[in-house]
Amino acid sequence: MPGAPASLALRRLALCALFFLPGISISSWVTRTPAIRDLLGASTAQMGLVLFGLSIGSMLGILTSGPAVMRLGARRVVLVASALLVLAMPTIAAGAATQQALVVTLGLALFGAGTGGGEVAMNIEGAEVERESGRTFLPTLHGCFSLGTVVGAGAGILANAVHLPVVPHLLAIGVIGAVLLAWAIRLLPAATGQVTAEERAARGHRTGPPVWKDGRLLLIGAIVLAMALAEGTANDWLPLVMVDGHGFDAALGSAVYAVFAASMTAGRFAGGPIIDRLGRAPVLAASAACATAGLVLVSLVDNQIVAGAAVILWGLGASLGFPVALSAAGDSGPQPAQRVALASIVGYMAFLVGPPVLGFVGEHLGLRGALLLPAAVVAVAIFLAPSTGNRALRRSS
Repeated sequence: MPGAPASLALRRLALCALFFLPGISISSWVTRTPAIRDLLGASTAQMGLVLFGLSIGSMLGILTSGPAVMRLGARRVVLVASALLVLAMPTIAAGAATQQALVVTLGLALFGAGTGGGEVAMNIEGAEVERESGRTFLPTLHGCFSLGTVVGAGAGILANAVHLPVVPHLLAIGVIGAVLLAWAIRLLPAATGQVTAEERAARGHRTGPPVWKDGRLLLIGAIVLAMALAEGTANDWLPLVMVDGHGFDAALGSAVYAVFAASMTAGRFAGGPIIDRLGRAPVLAASAACATAGLVLVSLVDNQIVAGAAVILWGLGASLGFPVALSAAGDSGPQPAQRVALASIVGYMAFLVGPPVLGFVGEHLGLRGALLLPAAVVAVAIFLAPSTGNRALRRSS
């Protein structure tokens, strides 16, 4: 990047590569899920148990990553977490090839732990890059994850079309991940977010409240939760909403999801300069309003064209909320690494808990009706946006 020191530019690039890795991996798994189910001969209920491994791993990764960063530094946590993610792909492939559902479950648990733990640590690292450079970076960083999902989905669709077996496909993703990790990890500093024993002891004697008692941070955490719910709802339910709720066929339902992912990617890559110019609060309020409008239109308007267009609004609105709120959390007071970790945990809990809750609501109201629940939660973020502050980040010279 122009004007940035070479080491900082490489650090950004390394983080982008590391965030691209879980994106391409998760979409590779999603696009090959039907083939893996067929190899396992699993029923829907059995696949639900297999997927439970992903939830368990994600919870473990998310809950342990913040304390691990404080003790070990972000780079070590990213290294271990990304290695688990890389290992997950051949493990899932081995389970599919041998028709062992338990091995696939283990692979998904590894994937969940790597993704949950690694992304919290990388958010801490990315927030530190923002502070050092004076430029918005977290939306671009999350944009690399979205780009990975688009690339992985495209590769998965192609693999399905040419009948490429699951095993070589997932092994190739594992090799790509190993190469990216080996190159990128050495470019990260060793001690970002680390708190020494002396610092922990000194903090123990301070009278200030812990970060989770900071009222402003809790408001920002509520924004993170709301915007994560908007994103997670689409990731888990959008194709089914389009098929069951709006009468699209399966191929078009998947295509609409691809439009959502592309909108998320575009919004995240374009958002940094806008935030630098206008500030976080107005951009976040506009994003939440846009996502709310998209959700409401998809829910209430029984028209395929309107629903397809509304998905673009939904994707653009959801694109900036999560990373912008995390950036605000890091700037909300002292101990920025702990603040980003807390906000990240809140967000990833929403990713895990929100979509299943939506499924239960959908049983009674239908999936389209259930979308009003995340719409209402996201609408609250419009009014909480001023808690993130109106300061625009300065541009580094």
